[in-house]
Formats: sequence, structure tokens, C-alpha cells
Amino acid sequence: MTSTETKVSSSSSSTAGLSWARLCKECGQQHEGQESHLYEYQDEVDDELVCHICLQPLLRPMDTPCGHTYCFLCISNFLKEQDFCPVDRQRLQLHQCRPSSLLVRNLLDKLIVMCPHYVECQQQMQRCELQPHLLNRCPVFRRLREEAEKRKRPSWNELKGRKDDSESSGDAKISASLSRNASRPQPDPGLINPAYEESEEDNTPLRSSLVAEANLVELFREEPEEVLGLRIVGGKDTPLGNIVIQEIVRESLAARDGRLAPGDHILEVNDISLASVPHARAIAVLQQPALLRLTVMQEKGFKIRDQRADPHPSTSSTPQHPTHGTHGNVTLMKSQRSEPLGIKLIRKSEESGVFILDLLSGGLAARDGKLRNNDKVLAINGHDLRHGTPESAAQIIQGSEVRVNFVVMRPTEAQEDRGSSKEGQHSRGSRRLPEPQYFRRRTTYMKDPPGGFSSQEKTVSLKKEPRLSLGITIAGGRDCRSRLPVYITSVQPVGVLHRDGTIKKGDILLSINGVDLTQLTYSEAVSVLKAQTAQSQVFLRVIQTISEESEDDIDATNKDELDSMDELRDEAFNWTPLWTRWLGLPSHMHWCRDIVLQKTNSESWGFSIVGGYEESRGQQPFFIKTIVPGTPAHFDGRLKCGDEIVAVNGATTVGMNNSSLIPMLKLQKNKVTLTVVSWPGSLV
Repeated sequence: MTSTETKVSSSSSSTAGLSWARLCKECGQQHEGQESHLYEYQDEVDDELVCHICLQPLLRPMDTPCGHTYCFLCISNFLKEQDFCPVDRQRLQLHQCRPSSLLVRNLLDKLIVMCPHYVECQQQMQRCELQPHLLNRCPVFRRLREEAEKRKRPSWNELKGRKDDSESSGDAKISASLSRNASRPQPDPGLINPAYEESEEDNTPLRSSLVAEANLVELFREEPEEVLGLRIVGGKDTPLGNIVIQEIVRESLAARDGRLAPGDHILEVNDISLASVPHARAIAVLQQPALLRLTVMQEKGFKIRDQRADPHPSTSSTPQHPTHGTHGNVTLMKSQRSEPLGIKLIRKSEESGVFILDLLSGGLAARDGKLRNNDKVLAINGHDLRHGTPESAAQIIQGSEVRVNFVVMRPTEAQEDRGSSKEGQHSRGSRRLPEPQYFRRRTTYMKDPPGGFSSQEKTVSLKKEPRLSLGITIAGGRDCRSRLPVYITSVQPVGVLHRDGTIKKGDILLSINGVDLTQLTYSEAVSVLKAQTAQSQVFLRVIQTISEESEDDIDATNKDELDSMDELRDEAFNWTPLWTRWLGLPSHMHWCRDIVLQKTNSESWGFSIVGGYEESRGQQPFFIKTIVPGTPAHFDGRLKCGDEIVAVNGATTVGMNNSSLIPMLKLQKNKVTLTVVSWPGSLV
């Protein structure tokens, strides 16, 4: 048996020496991001569960072909310098190692550890329960987090804006403070930041800068083909420049980890810089198996310049009773900690976040009367749930004391009425229509694609036996979530199109035998294809999109790597095109939607834009590059990084430059309608 010393850190008796920035959010100890987690075990641990390198209980155990087991971090660091097993010195490479069995991992998870703040917390638990304990129940961890939030981030009330007539906004300069003293990149050519512009009115909130942090996030794939669950946009070959997370897929590895969020900029992956790589190369880097160390820049919101303000502002500046189209605070007081609130929470298929499905009759929330069905829960007791799950929300509520504070957003009355009527139709078994805010239509705004992206039309005319199949599989359709045109996901070796060689995976179908396919749903397209391929003569028109720079910048080795990653993705889930494939699509095939944002006079809209006329690249479309936490664009939740703005209040943005678009956005004091085209980011 190996004796693991049970000791309580001297800092446990006092939080004065603890740095929230260096405090690991998983184990609760202070260590560098690339070091192993530290735990205080209550009992001796069997030698079979101990790593032969660090001599501590195994973390993310990996088995070697020669029968030894090590922590993943230990063996991966060792094999960077050596090429053999540390015990028997047999030749070994990391890709030969495999995660230990579920039985071993369960035994390790059940080891009893003490809370690192045991002096105050007095809690012991299984190792797998420590992180939820720290995040939801540990009073010391909660206090440290709240103190850090007060120092670094505005409260919900400050985000909504506090009026102060005693001091005007002044000439504030934009400067984001990054942890590790990382500097914020200079604006790209054509970058405009209407989100960061401060109004000259006297009642403007005293926001002087954006707060951002460079953080290290580790994600571990249990299996090489496991999907991270990130949708990625950007790259040096696109107007965005940076690699940006557009969306987190529900129930994925990244969603379960909970540290990444839409809008995060990925700076490095395993020490490989993504600052100047094309989109396709960045996707290949993110497809690496096993451990990924992501250095990301995360926007935290506006920093409040007024340091004389009360550090504990009252809640009066944020509405206590949410009104339609706004958000506000609701506080429920339980008679005892175990009293249920009487709230049913759900997730929606078409929108991320947590929603109130129902308030139980006679329950605490129903008696209080401030919460309503269909309210979107933005936060509970300071925990951000804009991209959370009902399970995480329930865990926070269960771990709370008698006071539970909700920040919720309420839809407009029109949306609520339409939503409730559709709920009724859906419950009766009829097909549920799209939510009004997600309605898309065929665009009427004609424009050129971004520089470096184009398309070419291809046609195939062939004679075939009526019984023979074309040998293609398709996806998309105007009824899918992103309202995509129908595209080809594979060309089977047994089909007639494979022998012809013209049609490729990723091509977008235009028509077959003169029947238009561009505006059809998936099932409609399948029916048309079946009917037309039964004929002996087939005439097929498709569009292939081209990305010039990304193809030139990926050498043969990188192309082979990307092809192998595509094979893994084909096995794991249906193939989907890269985000860049959609950028070259001609505008007559785009579908757009209107997003209406509302705010007070003192607020910024909360997004930055890149694009417009550039001398080096000519006219570029306008893309959303950043969405700032705590702003109308962020609370609304529909606008995404990588969305293309084609019109503002019905006026096309084609031909505009920065100097004409900025005033247009700033003139909209309380309401603006953005017409956007949105393509799904590349899935990794």
C-alpha cells in the first residue's frame, strides 16, 4: 500500500494567500495550468492505483501495451523527451496508449478526498464529487469567487447601467486587461467596434474598458474520434482573422467541461499558435487525439470606471419584476434549505440555455408570482447559465441556502403568445413551426463573397439504367436548423456518379433534370431525386465553392492529416462541410433572418464587426467578430460570431465602409434590426 500524506494546506485557515486566478477550478488547489491536479486523500491508496512516475493516485489513467499504467499528463510529458516505458524501457509512443478500463476509472473516482479548504468547510467526499462541491457548495470557494468577481467584473446591475450625474463618461480608451499580462490584439483592418463606443450623454454608464482574460483550458478525449462539441469560425483566410468559437454543442465534451463559451477566441492549441493559420489547418490542429491544451481569450464584459460607487449596490437598478422583452432579478426565500421551489426547467432544441416550463401550483415560485412560464434563466446565484443545462441549474438550486436569486429574460408578449399557441399545436401532434425569432427567408440582398472565396457551377449529363442509383447521400434542406441548401455528403464507389468523377463531396445541388432543388426541404429533395433518377437520362447541376488561400496554405502533409481526420469524422457522425465552404456560395442561394435588438440609451449594442472596404482586399462583407457578455446582443442570444450582416434596418450594407456603418448603428438609440446570414461553424 502507498501512503498518501493527508495534509491541510496552511492557506486553508485563511483565504488571504489564495489567488483566484491561480486556483484550479477542478481540484481547488493552487498549481500551474500544465501541472497535475492535487488532492488530499483521507486513506491509503492501493499501489495498483498509483502512477509510477508521480507516485500519486492516477489521474486520467492510461495503459501501455506493455501492461503499465500512468497518469495521462505524466506519460505524455515523459514521452516528449523519451521513447520508452519508464518501468521496463520498452519502446513506446503516446498514440499506443489507451485509457484504462471503466472499472479502474470508477475505483479512482470513488477515492475519498477532503475539501482543500477543510478547516472551514469540514467536508469529505469521493474524488469525482469534489469539483461539483467546489462550484456549488464550498463556502470558501464561493467567497473567493465572489471577491474576484467584485474586483474584475461588473455586477448584473452594473451591466445594465447605473446612472450617475456626478461624472460624465469622458474620453475613455479601450484596453482589455488579460491575465498573464497578455495584450489585446490590435484591431484588424476594417474592424469597427460599435459595442465599445461610449455615448456622450451624461447618463452613460461609467464603462471605460472591456475586461478579457487569456485562460488555459484542457480537454481530454477518452477516444480518439470523440467529438469536442465546438463549432468554429474564422481563420487568416477569412475576414474574421482569429479562430473563434461560434457555438458549444449540447451534451458534448466541451459542454460538460463548461469552461469554454461562444465568442471565445482560440489563440493556441498544444503550443501551436492559431494566430496566422487558415481555417482548414486550424480544424486539423483541433482534431488531435487525447489531450488538448487550449489557450483562449475570453471576454468578461465592461469594466466600471466609477471606483467610488458602492461595492454592494442595491438591486433597484435591475428590474425586480421582469417585463416583456427585458431581463431582471427575482429572489426567492425558502423557509428552510430543503424546501423545493416548485419550478420545472427544460432545454429547447432551437436555442441554448435553460427555460422555465412550468411553476407547480402551490409551490414557492408560484406563490411569489414573479417568475413565469417560458422565462429564460440567465443566472442563478451568480452562476452563468446562458449556455447551461437544467441539470446544472438544479444542482445550483439544491446547493443553495435559503436565498435563491434568479436573473431571467422574458420574451415579448407577441413572442410569448405565438410560442404558447405553437406549444398547443405541438401537443396535439401537429408539426411545430419554427420560433418567430428563428424565421429565415430567401435573401434579396445581392453581394459578392469575401475575397479569396468563389464558386463554380458544374454539370453532369449521363445515361444510365433506370434501376441504377446515382450513388450519393445528401444532407441539409431548408427545414434544417440552419436552413442550408441540399448538399452531397458522400459519393459511393458503386454509383454512376463516382465513375464520372465530376461530382464531389460537399457540392451543393442546384437541379436535376430541370427541377430546382435549391429551396426544397430535405424530404422534398429526396423525393425529387428518387423520381428523377428512375429515368434513363439524368442532367445534374451543382455548385462547388472554392477557397483559394486555404488550399494554397495547406501542404501535402497537412492535407493528408486533414483527410485522415475527415475519415475519423465520417465514422463518428455524418460528414458536414467546413464553415469556409459556405462563404463562396452566391448570394441568391443565401437565406437570411431579422434580429431585433433593444436597449436603453445608455447601453452599447454589444458586438464588434470586421469588414467593409479595405484597400488590400477591396469590398468585404461585414461579419460579427465579438459579442460582449452582459450586453443586449449577448442577452438576446441569437446573434453569433461569424454571422454576416447584410442589412441594418432594411438598408443594405453592400458598398458601405466603416465610417458610414458606425454612425448608422450609433444613431439607433433603443432598437435596431439586423438582417444576417448565418452559416454553421465547422464541427470539431
